[in-house]
Amino acid sequence: MIKDNQKKLNGLHVLLDGLMIILSYSLAWALVYVGNHLFSPHKGLLPTRFYFSVLLGVVPMYLVLYACFHLYTPKRVQQRRYEFANICKANLTGLLINSLLLLLLKKNPYFREFSNRIVFYFFAVNVMAETAERNGIRMILRSMRAKGYNQKHVLLIGMSRAAEGFIDRVRSNPEWGYHVYGLLDDESPKGKEYKGVRVLGRIAELDSILELNTLDEIAITLGLGEYAKLENIVASCEKSGVHTKFIPDYNNVIPTRPFMEDLQGLPVINIRHVPLNDSLNNFLKRGVDILGAAVGILLFSPIMMITACLIKLTSPGPLIYSQERVGLHNRPFKMYKFRSMEVQSPGAEKSRWTTPGDSRVTPIGRFIRKTSIDETPQFFNVLMGDMSLVGPRPERPFFVEKFKEEIPRYMIKHQVRPGMTGWAQVNGYRGDTSITKRIEHDLYYIENWTMGLDFKILFLTIFKGFINKNAY
Repeated sequence: MIKDNQKKLNGLHVLLDGLMIILSYSLAWALVYVGNHLFSPHKGLLPTRFYFSVLLGVVPMYLVLYACFHLYTPKRVQQRRYEFANICKANLTGLLINSLLLLLLKKNPYFREFSNRIVFYFFAVNVMAETAERNGIRMILRSMRAKGYNQKHVLLIGMSRAAEGFIDRVRSNPEWGYHVYGLLDDESPKGKEYKGVRVLGRIAELDSILELNTLDEIAITLGLGEYAKLENIVASCEKSGVHTKFIPDYNNVIPTRPFMEDLQGLPVINIRHVPLNDSLNNFLKRGVDILGAAVGILLFSPIMMITACLIKLTSPGPLIYSQERVGLHNRPFKMYKFRSMEVQSPGAEKSRWTTPGDSRVTPIGRFIRKTSIDETPQFFNVLMGDMSLVGPRPERPFFVEKFKEEIPRYMIKHQVRPGMTGWAQVNGYRGDTSITKRIEHDLYYIENWTMGLDFKILFLTIFKGFINKNAY
């Protein structure tokens, strides 16, 4: 059983972490020692034994930090980026603690002369070393699990869409190391199979199976109509002491990743988690938008001046074209673009998309649409707060009314500010492309927003977002 090996694995993991901390610290000390001898030969260092005696406090402190930042949780389905983020957080906390201790102990002559470079070198080296070590452990464990070793034995209770979804994912990811022991269900006949997982009997037989003590986990996968049985099932599982999970069968009812919050002991499931609803996240994103828009205006000002001159010389009418779009919280706003078409009546363009060879587009307009130069005045929309540098692209009111009836969850995109560029755009969904796919990408962005994802999209826009083959 995997639970018999988990403590040994965790102990080995702690030991490896301790060794990695010692090696990282030794390398940091060596870098400072070699650097001093090469570039400052007359500047002495404290005795070597003092530097390494510090490890008596550093090693346990970092091991505690790793435990606090959940770095000893099982790695079966944990994503690498989350683990890397926790490694960075733990080491950054350690860096701050070490810096504070050096400041508080500066009256001691040894600590006053302690090299600050060792502290910073240790931070950088240890982040890289811990990341490499944990990725190595992950690769070894996944290889073992894919070959049938280090398996976690799981019993499912209830045949439902949740059970099928769990089995599908386990079958597709053998490196997770899950072995589905079987399934208990009151509605399905004994012996019925789903992708090799058999129904072993009725739910009433749970106690007799638990007495065998051969299971690592119970996964409750009851259908929506069977939740009345949940209390008794949980009581039996708790009595046996087996680790129990609840996989709700609401995937078709709530088709997104829900967010759980605690309301004074009452668990509340939010249908959708929107990170930008957090005030701090919203503040940080807005600050980046203001700074980025100001820099964008400065960088693109020569191009915007040349574009304005060419439009004025080649086509009568205004330089800037403003069009009503739907933005944050379904509020309309005026989005600015360089005019790329002949002047037309407002009613003629409200419900019509541009088509290949559209006669309304001017020669200059065709070029600036292809290269996205016509979008550069939207930096001013960003400064005014109507738009963001990154977010779902805004649409005209006519199409919003049309799509919200045709495409499920279309209106969710208006829970964040619209953007000049977005996750859908850098993945190729611009112009005359699938609206459904575009919305899928927009929802992914809304639910998985991080500042890092914004920077990634801005970086990809440089290579994928400017030239638009679907712009006519």
